[in-house]
Amino acid sequence: MNVACLDLEGVLTPEIWIAFAEHTGIDRLRDTTRDEPDYHVLMRQRLRLLLENGYGLADVQQVIGRLEPLPGALDFLRWLRERFQTIIVSDTFYEFAMPLMRQLEYPTLLCHRLEVDAQGAITGYRLRQKDAKREVVRGFQALNYRVIAAGDSYNDTDMLAQADIGFFFNPPANLISEFPQFPVLREFDELSDAFAASAWDFDGPN
Repeated sequence: MNVACLDLEGVLTPEIWIAFAEHTGIDRLRDTTRDEPDYHVLMRQRLRLLLENGYGLADVQQVIGRLEPLPGALDFLRWLRERFQTIIVSDTFYEFAMPLMRQLEYPTLLCHRLEVDAQGAITGYRLRQKDAKREVVRGFQALNYRVIAAGDSYNDTDMLAQADIGFFFNPPANLISEFPQFPVLREFDELSDAFAASAWDFDGPN
C-alpha cells in the first residue's frame, strides 16, 4: 500500500505567517521555513514579534479565516485521496489550521499545538514529537507502507529524504540548489502524474 505525505503551507494553502505579515505590515513575519532552516529560531522570532506588537491568537485566526486553498489544491487532494492513504504533515498548529482543513474537506492532519494564556497571547508551542516529519514517514514504513512525499521548504527535506520517493513542489531557488536530489514539480497536474508513476500496486511495483 502507498501513503502520500504532503506539507500544508506552500503546497496546498498559502503561507499563514506571510498572510499575517501582509495584514499587519510586520515584514519580519514574512520569514518562513523556506528562509530559516532552524524551526525553533523561526518560532521564537515569530512569538517575540507577536508579543512586541500586541497580537494574540484571535488576531492570527481572523486572518486565517479569510484564506483559501491554493488554486487547484482541493481537486488535487480529492484525486490523491481516492488513490492513496493521504496524510498532511505540517509544522503549523491545530489552532491555526482548522479553517483551512474545513475547506480541504478534513484530510488527516499531523501538526503541533500552541500554548495560549488566559488573555489570548501565544506564549509558546508544543511539538508533537522531535523531528516530527521524518518520524511520520518512518512510522508508516515500519508498518510496511511505501511513502511518497511532497514539500517545499527546509523543514520538509528530512521527510523527503526518508520517504521512498520525495518531490519538491514549487520550492525557492535556494532549496533547489542545496538539495538537487529532489525532483522539482510546479503544477498539480505534474504532481498527480508523479504520484501515479511512483505508486506500487498491492503486490509490489507496477
